[in-house]
Amino acid sequence: MIRSEAEYQEALRRLEQDRAVAAAQRDALASSGLTAAEVEHAMEPLRSFQAQLEEEVAWYEEVRRRNFPAIRRLTQIGRLIIALRIANGLTQRELAARLGVSEAVVSRDERNEYHGITVERAQRILDALGASVVTHVEEDGPAQPPALLTPTRELAIA
Repeated sequence: MIRSEAEYQEALRRLEQDRAVAAAQRDALASSGLTAAEVEHAMEPLRSFQAQLEEEVAWYEEVRRRNFPAIRRLTQIGRLIIALRIANGLTQRELAARLGVSEAVVSRDERNEYHGITVERAQRILDALGASVVTHVEEDGPAQPPALLTPTRELAIA
């Protein structure tokens, strides 16, 4: 996950570099006599890595535009908190100052995507970011017997 402008710029640089490497590798494989299908098969791992990096870049760009993905499980709140910090243009150091903790604490928490965060702590961070959470409850589809249906919460930022 990209968490800073520096990481974003590095990801863009790596993507450009990887595209050049992929083109050279594709040419080398094709000139070695492999069939088109064999070349495509050999290129799959690199394409997979590129797709993952492109997805991370796209996520970061969307978040900077304040276009937050809906979350369907409370365990995803950590990514939303990170997205809010990025969208607000705050560094980890600036968020740490608002919270009265060290930058190392925020860095560690973000690396772990705030896994295991308490509701109270999440609220304190949301308050520091000037954000609130709006819930919309949807019930799961009828695939399970009604007695087993468990409502989930879709969180959005107001």
